[in-house]
Order: sequence, then structure tokens, then C-alpha cells
Amino acid sequence: MHLTNKRNTNSFIINFIKVKKIMFAKAGETAGAIWTALNENGALSAKDLKKAAKAKSEKELYLGLGWLLREDKLNVEGDEKDPVFSLK
Repeated sequence: MHLTNKRNTNSFIINFIKVKKIMFAKAGETAGAIWTALNENGALSAKDLKKAAKAKSEKELYLGLGWLLREDKLNVEGDEKDPVFSLK
């Protein structure tokens, strides 16, 4: 392997680790905001939950929801088009 390729590979790995840490922190932060919003307001639609949790985008909202779903902290009702979330 050439020295340039090795540097590029190392740079890629370092950047990947940084992005992973940032995403992990963002997911946890958003999950906490979602949990708080549901704890204070009860069941909420995705649209209302995005607003209550102050998520900047749907992707951010669903990143936090995925965290809470993985930890088995949420109930999901409604349908695929309009889900309603609540705490277990």
C-alpha cells in the first residue's frame, strides 16, 4: 500500500469514529428530549412529538425514537402513516 493510500485510510477511519460519536450523542440527546416530551404530554403523534421534543428534522426525531424503541421504552399505536407514541 502506498503511503498516500494509508494516510487516506487512516483519515477515513478517524473521521468515521468522530461522526459515530457525534451521531451516538445526538441520538441519546434526542431520545431524552422525546422521553421528556412524552412524560409531560402523554401520547403524541409524530408531528406533535417533533415539535414538543424540538427535533430539527424528521430524521433526527426518528433517530431518537429508534433509540427508545430499541430500549423497549415506547408504545406505538395508530398506523404507518400517522403513528402515535407513548411511554411504556
